[in-house]
Amino acid sequence: MTDFLNLSILWLATFFMLLGLLALVVPLLPGLIIMWLAALGYGIAGGFSTPGGFSTLGIVVFVVISILVIGGSLVDNLLMGVGAKQGGASWWTILVALLAGLLGTLFLPPFGGFVLAPLAVLVLEYLRLRNWKEAWRSLRGLATGWGAAYFVRILIGLVVIGLWAIWVWQG
Repeated sequence: MTDFLNLSILWLATFFMLLGLLALVVPLLPGLIIMWLAALGYGIAGGFSTPGGFSTLGIVVFVVISILVIGGSLVDNLLMGVGAKQGGASWWTILVALLAGLLGTLFLPPFGGFVLAPLAVLVLEYLRLRNWKEAWRSLRGLATGWGAAYFVRILIGLVVIGLWAIWVWQG
Protein backbone atom coordinates (compact mmCIF):
# COMPACT_ATOMS: atom_id res chain seq x y z
CA MET A 1 0.00 0.00 0.00
CA THR A 2 1.12 3.51 -0.58
CA ASP A 3 2.05 5.74 2.31
CA PHE A 4 -0.92 8.00 1.57
CA LEU A 5 -3.34 5.08 1.73
CA ASN A 6 -1.79 3.74 4.94
CA LEU A 7 -1.96 7.16 6.54
CA SER A 8 -5.57 7.62 5.37
CA ILE A 9 -6.58 4.28 6.90
CA LEU A 10 -4.81 5.17 10.14
CA TRP A 11 -6.52 8.56 10.39
CA LEU A 12 -9.91 7.12 9.52
CA ALA A 13 -9.56 4.39 12.15
CA THR A 14 -8.35 6.98 14.68
CA PHE A 15 -11.36 9.19 13.92
CA PHE A 16 -13.77 6.29 14.53
CA MET A 17 -11.95 5.20 17.68
CA LEU A 18 -12.34 8.71 19.09
CA LEU A 19 -15.95 8.93 17.87
CA GLY A 20 -16.62 5.65 19.69
CA LEU A 21 -15.07 7.05 22.87
CA LEU A 22 -17.18 10.20 22.56
CA ALA A 23 -20.25 7.99 22.08
CA LEU A 24 -19.41 6.30 25.39
CA VAL A 25 -19.23 9.65 27.16
CA VAL A 26 -22.42 10.95 25.50
CA PRO A 27 -24.31 7.65 25.12
CA LEU A 28 -26.34 8.25 21.98
CA LEU A 29 -24.51 5.80 19.74
CA PRO A 30 -23.07 2.35 20.48
CA GLY A 31 -19.54 3.52 21.24
CA LEU A 32 -17.92 0.15 21.82
CA ILE A 33 -19.39 -1.22 18.59
CA ILE A 34 -18.06 1.80 16.67
CA MET A 35 -14.62 1.18 18.16
CA TRP A 36 -14.78 -2.52 17.30
CA LEU A 37 -15.75 -1.71 13.71
CA ALA A 38 -12.83 0.75 13.51
CA ALA A 39 -10.44 -1.99 14.69
CA LEU A 40 -11.98 -4.47 12.24
CA GLY A 41 -11.66 -2.00 9.36
CA TYR A 42 -8.06 -1.25 10.30
CA GLY A 43 -7.31 -4.96 10.48
CA ILE A 44 -8.91 -5.74 7.13
CA ALA A 45 -7.16 -2.80 5.47
CA GLY A 46 -3.77 -4.15 6.42
CA GLY A 47 -3.33 -4.50 10.16
CA PHE A 48 -3.91 -8.26 10.12
CA SER A 49 -1.07 -8.85 7.70
CA THR A 50 2.53 -7.95 7.08
CA PRO A 51 4.45 -8.31 3.82
CA GLY A 52 5.48 -11.82 4.93
CA GLY A 53 2.06 -13.06 6.07
CA PHE A 54 -0.38 -12.58 8.93
CA SER A 55 0.42 -10.42 11.92
CA THR A 56 0.06 -12.45 15.10
CA LEU A 57 -0.05 -9.24 17.15
CA GLY A 58 -2.90 -7.83 15.04
CA ILE A 59 -4.98 -10.98 15.34
CA VAL A 60 -4.38 -11.35 19.09
CA VAL A 61 -5.15 -7.69 19.79
CA PHE A 62 -8.30 -7.83 17.67
CA VAL A 63 -9.51 -10.94 19.53
CA VAL A 64 -8.87 -9.24 22.89
CA ILE A 65 -10.66 -6.09 21.68
CA SER A 66 -13.59 -8.26 20.54
CA ILE A 67 -13.81 -9.93 23.97
CA LEU A 68 -13.69 -6.54 25.70
CA VAL A 69 -16.44 -5.14 23.46
CA ILE A 70 -18.69 -8.14 24.07
CA GLY A 71 -18.07 -7.85 27.82
CA GLY A 72 -18.65 -4.10 27.74
CA SER A 73 -21.89 -4.57 25.87
CA LEU A 74 -23.12 -7.08 28.45
CA VAL A 75 -21.90 -5.22 31.55
CA ASP A 76 -24.53 -2.54 31.05
CA ASN A 77 -27.41 -4.97 31.37
CA LEU A 78 -25.73 -6.98 34.12
CA LEU A 79 -24.97 -4.01 36.38
CA MET A 80 -28.37 -2.43 35.77
CA GLY A 81 -30.08 -5.71 36.65
CA VAL A 82 -27.96 -6.19 39.77
CA GLY A 83 -28.65 -2.61 40.81
CA ALA A 84 -32.39 -3.02 40.31
CA LYS A 85 -32.33 -6.31 42.25
CA GLN A 86 -30.48 -4.62 45.11
CA GLY A 87 -33.14 -1.91 44.97
CA GLY A 88 -35.80 -4.56 45.50
CA ALA A 89 -36.99 -5.31 41.97
CA SER A 90 -38.10 -8.83 41.10
CA TRP A 91 -36.25 -10.89 38.50
CA TRP A 92 -39.39 -10.84 36.37
CA THR A 93 -39.38 -7.02 36.37
CA ILE A 94 -35.68 -6.98 35.47
CA LEU A 95 -36.24 -9.38 32.58
CA VAL A 96 -39.17 -7.34 31.22
CA ALA A 97 -37.15 -4.11 31.62
CA LEU A 98 -34.27 -5.68 29.70
CA LEU A 99 -36.63 -6.66 26.91
CA ALA A 100 -38.25 -3.21 26.95
CA GLY A 101 -34.83 -1.58 26.74
CA LEU A 102 -33.79 -3.79 23.85
CA LEU A 103 -37.01 -3.18 21.92
CA GLY A 104 -36.84 0.53 22.67
CA THR A 105 -33.29 0.67 21.35
CA LEU A 106 -34.23 -1.19 18.18
CA PHE A 107 -37.50 0.57 17.37
CA LEU A 108 -37.13 4.02 18.98
CA PRO A 109 -33.45 4.93 18.68
CA PRO A 110 -31.54 6.61 20.19
CA PHE A 111 -33.54 7.19 23.38
CA GLY A 112 -36.11 4.38 23.35
CA GLY A 113 -34.07 2.01 25.52
CA PHE A 114 -33.16 4.77 27.97
CA VAL A 115 -36.84 5.56 28.47
CA LEU A 116 -38.58 2.19 28.24
CA ALA A 117 -36.32 0.12 30.55
CA PRO A 118 -36.62 2.47 33.56
CA LEU A 119 -40.30 3.03 32.86
CA ALA A 120 -40.86 -0.73 32.84
CA VAL A 121 -39.12 -1.08 36.22
CA LEU A 122 -41.13 1.73 37.76
CA VAL A 123 -44.52 0.60 36.43
CA LEU A 124 -44.05 -3.14 37.02
CA GLU A 125 -42.70 -2.66 40.52
CA TYR A 126 -45.62 -0.38 41.36
CA LEU A 127 -48.07 -2.94 39.99
CA ARG A 128 -46.33 -5.71 41.94
CA LEU A 129 -45.97 -3.85 45.26
CA ARG A 130 -48.68 -1.17 45.06
CA ASN A 131 -46.15 1.17 46.65
CA TRP A 132 -44.62 4.10 44.76
CA LYS A 133 -41.82 4.49 47.29
CA GLU A 134 -40.65 0.90 46.78
CA ALA A 135 -41.06 1.20 43.00
CA TRP A 136 -38.84 4.32 43.03
CA ARG A 137 -36.31 2.45 45.17
CA SER A 138 -36.06 -0.24 42.48
CA LEU A 139 -35.69 2.44 39.82
CA ARG A 140 -32.89 4.11 41.83
CA GLY A 141 -31.14 0.74 41.99
CA LEU A 142 -31.41 0.41 38.23
CA ALA A 143 -30.01 3.93 37.79
CA THR A 144 -27.13 3.17 40.18
CA GLY A 145 -26.27 0.08 38.16
CA TRP A 146 -26.43 2.09 34.95
CA GLY A 147 -24.08 4.68 36.44
CA ALA A 148 -21.56 2.01 37.38
CA ALA A 149 -21.83 0.46 33.92
CA TYR A 150 -21.27 3.89 32.33
CA PHE A 151 -17.87 4.20 33.96
CA VAL A 152 -16.95 0.57 33.26
CA ARG A 153 -17.76 1.04 29.55
CA ILE A 154 -15.61 4.19 29.40
CA LEU A 155 -12.75 2.31 31.05
CA ILE A 156 -13.16 -0.55 28.55
CA GLY A 157 -13.19 2.00 25.72
CA LEU A 158 -9.91 3.49 26.94
CA VAL A 159 -8.37 0.00 27.14
CA VAL A 160 -9.58 -0.74 23.58
CA ILE A 161 -7.93 2.45 22.30
CA GLY A 162 -4.75 1.61 24.19
CA LEU A 163 -4.61 -1.89 22.73
CA TRP A 164 -5.33 -0.58 19.26
CA ALA A 165 -2.55 2.01 19.65
CA ILE A 166 -0.11 -0.75 20.62
CA TRP A 167 -1.24 -2.70 17.55
CA VAL A 168 -0.68 0.33 15.30
CA TRP A 169 2.74 1.22 16.69
CA GLN A 170 4.06 -2.32 16.95
CA GLY A 171 2.48 -3.57 13.72
